[in-house]
Amino acid sequence: MKKIVVIGGGHGQSVILRGIRDIADIAISAIVTVADDGGSTGRIRQKYSIPAMGDIRNVMVAMAESETLISDLMDYRFEGDEDDDIVGHSLGNLILTALTNMTGSFQESISIISDALKLRGDIYPSTLETITLYACMDDDTIVRGEANIPSFNHRISRVFYDHYVSADKEAVQAILDADYVVYGIGSLYTSILSNTIIPAISEALRRTKAKRIYFANCMTQSNETYNYTLEDHIAALRKHNTPVDLIFQHSETIPEDIRERYLRENSIEVISDGTVDIPVIRRELLSFDNNLVRHSPDKIRKLFVELLKED
Repeated sequence: MKKIVVIGGGHGQSVILRGIRDIADIAISAIVTVADDGGSTGRIRQKYSIPAMGDIRNVMVAMAESETLISDLMDYRFEGDEDDDIVGHSLGNLILTALTNMTGSFQESISIISDALKLRGDIYPSTLETITLYACMDDDTIVRGEANIPSFNHRISRVFYDHYVSADKEAVQAILDADYVVYGIGSLYTSILSNTIIPAISEALRRTKAKRIYFANCMTQSNETYNYTLEDHIAALRKHNTPVDLIFQHSETIPEDIRERYLRENSIEVISDGTVDIPVIRRELLSFDNNLVRHSPDKIRKLFVELLKED
C-alpha cells in the first residue's frame, strides 16, 4: 500500500484529496496549515487561543467517505445581523472549538470528527501551537498575519514565524514514512510554505525517501504571486528549504475570454519560461465550469493512478 502525504491548506488541497480519496491500495495523510487568522477562524483563534481549524474543516469534508448530511453541515455558515456573535461562523468550526474545549485537546477533537465522518485517511495539523505567519517583502516591509499578507502589493521575499515552532510529531512521522509527498494545490506562501518552514517538517522533507511532488497552480494569485512563472514558484520553495523532485502541471489551453476575466483581477496563467530543471508531468487537469479555472478531482485521480502504475 503506497503512502501519500498531501501538504497544504485551503480549497486546493481539498481538491487533490477529493481526487485521490477513492483510489485503491493507498494510505492518505493530509498535513494542514493552522496559520490562518482571518474570518471565522481568526475570531475563534483570538477568543479561545487555539490553532486555526478552517482549513482542517475543509479537508475533513473532502476526505469524508461520502457526502452526507453531517459533512454538509460542517460547511454550513450562519448568516444574519453583524452584531450577532454567531454570524460568519461555520458550524464545523464551532463543533471543533466545542470539542477542543471539552476534551482539552485540538488533536482529539480532530480524531472525533474524523471518526464521525469516516474519513478516508488521516489529518494532522502541521503544529498544535497557535501561530502567526509573517512575511518580509522585497522592500523590507514586515507584514504580520496570514490574512494580511496577500493584501500588500509587494513581492514577497520570505515568510517566517517570530519564534521556534514545534511540529506535530505524527505529521513529521507521516512524511518520513511516505512514498509520495505532494505540495499544493494552493497559495504558495500562506498554504504550502506556512507548513514547510516549521523546522522539524523541513528536516523531515529533506530526510524522507519519498518522491516530493509540487502540484503547480494554474493561475497566479493577485499580490501574493502575481507574474510568477513556474520557475519562480520552484525558486521560492527552494529558498524556504522545501525540496522538489517532480512537478505536476496542467496542459490545457485556457480560453481567451477566461484569461481576460482573470487578468482584470491581476491573475495570469502560471507558465514555464523554459529553464525549469526538474522533471515536469503535464496532463489535462482543469475544468472551466462557470468560466472559472479550477482543477478537476476526476482528472487528478487519473493522473495519480497513472503515476502509481508507472512506479
